[in-house]
Amino acid sequence: MAPQHSPRFLKIVENAKQRIREVSVDDVKTKLDRGEKFVLVDVREESEWAKDHLPGAIHLGKGVIERDVEQRVSDLNAPVVLYCGGGYRSALAADNLQQMGYRNVLSMDGGIREWREKGFPLSKG
Repeated sequence: MAPQHSPRFLKIVENAKQRIREVSVDDVKTKLDRGEKFVLVDVREESEWAKDHLPGAIHLGKGVIERDVEQRVSDLNAPVVLYCGGGYRSALAADNLQQMGYRNVLSMDGGIREWREKGFPLSKG
């Protein structure tokens, strides 16, 4: 079940979404199935990542992604897809990465919740 978010949080998310590009869960699944090359980044908390995550994803939590992303993704032109629980934290992270100079960042709208609802595969641990 999706959490209830505060109006102020939703306002900054909507503001960020005006500046970023989003991709659907189905589009990400298609990219993975086709073997497209991109960096898939889970921006959720460590405990959420440990429970399950998308196959092939790396973990860079929202709290540290700006600090640590350059060590994991040094190419500013690399295609990057970010996801979280529902698409809000990933939108904020995408906005920040764009401000850092990353030019090919997408946020997966619907997040892992929609991925799960569709019965798509997940990795554990």
